[in-house]
Amino acid sequence: MGLGLGAIELGANATIVEAHPEKRGLFLNLMAVLHGLGSLLAPLFAGWLFSLNITWRGIYRWDIALILLFIFLFSFVRFPKSNEQNSIDFKHIAGIAFKGDLPWFYSAIAFYVAAEIGMGTWLVTFLQEIRGASVASSTQSMSLFFAMLMVGRLGGGFIVQRLGYLRSILFASIGSLLCITIGTFTGTSIFLPLTGLFFSIIFPTFTAAVSVDHPKNTNTILGILFTFAGLGGMLGPWLIGWASDLLGLQMGFAVGILFTTIMLFSTYILEKGIRNGKNT
Repeated sequence: MGLGLGAIELGANATIVEAHPEKRGLFLNLMAVLHGLGSLLAPLFAGWLFSLNITWRGIYRWDIALILLFIFLFSFVRFPKSNEQNSIDFKHIAGIAFKGDLPWFYSAIAFYVAAEIGMGTWLVTFLQEIRGASVASSTQSMSLFFAMLMVGRLGGGFIVQRLGYLRSILFASIGSLLCITIGTFTGTSIFLPLTGLFFSIIFPTFTAAVSVDHPKNTNTILGILFTFAGLGGMLGPWLIGWASDLLGLQMGFAVGILFTTIMLFSTYILEKGIRNGKNT
């Protein structure tokens, strides 16, 4: 399933890059809005099915219907043909994928995804055990987090077109770092779900930024970029759990601050390189 979902993620983003080269930041963010909508509705739908005493196997069978609908709809879509220079070059992939400033892109997106997935995985537990929140209140905070992701992408797509890709990510990184820090170490827990508002534009805008910065071999580079994103999503929650076992849940949850700080630093290096007109 992960292989299939990863291929869809890569294909959808690469298609937007090809189809809308002038406004790729806007359309990537708008596509991510619907990604967020699905992330918001799917748990609610699954919870409703559980309330009807439907087993988890029955819930997974609903995915079959959705996948069939997905295939049906996409049979009518005309995909733009990729330019020859954007085809995946397996022979020279190592030399293509790690030149210039690309490692900073990989670092930034890996630690961003680690922070986002880590937040999504541990937020409810953190609020219940550290803040003493009820089950209803903590799950509402989780829903608010995903809602902020969706709302931020809806409006953020228009902002990044005007402000610039890396500059937008830099400001969003600063905002998310402040929200995570305040929410983790003060009693003002509302800042934790509000982090989603700043997180919202980062992933799709990084996709747009790297495709603009590296117009050749774009599909190869996007494939490596999403591989590092997946690596961050795999390691982020585990590292928070591991740190929580050693240092306690509050300090373990604070590892997300470290992730966001590294993302901010990597983005600053990239933005500085763009301002100086050279790769770093």
